[in-house]
Amino acid sequence: PSGGGLRRAPQDGRLDEINKEFLCDPKFSNEKDLEEKLAVFKEKYMEFDLNNQGEIDLMSVKRMMEKLGAPKTHLELKRMISEVTGGVSDTISYQDFVNLMLGKRSAVLKLVMMFEGKANESNRKPSGPPPERDIASLP
Repeated sequence: PSGGGLRRAPQDGRLDEINKEFLCDPKFSNEKDLEEKLAVFKEKYMEFDLNNQGEIDLMSVKRMMEKLGAPKTHLELKRMISEVTGGVSDTISYQDFVNLMLGKRSAVLKLVMMFEGKANESNRKPSGPPPERDIASLP
């Protein structure tokens, strides 16, 4: 065993502490299923925090976008990170990530993360022949 679980344990605890702050924040008191959402966000964040440093850097975002089948240039990636952090940092902290996912702004990264979740749900191809189409259904 590589001990990856042992290395991630401190990060897991830090992210749980941050999640507790969000749960206690009155700004998010009306958020439906907040605890479940935070658990999902934590898992996603840890999946893409490749260096276990508690931040998602440029290379992590690059790998994430490639994994999703939407590779981006370094300039596009820098813009995405800047949009999330407000231009203050070159890495995405967990707080920035959760604020992005819970926020009303529709940032590119948020759309990508939501798309990944939807793609995973509907990854099955329909079986059988395609449905019949008529002339009215053509584009």
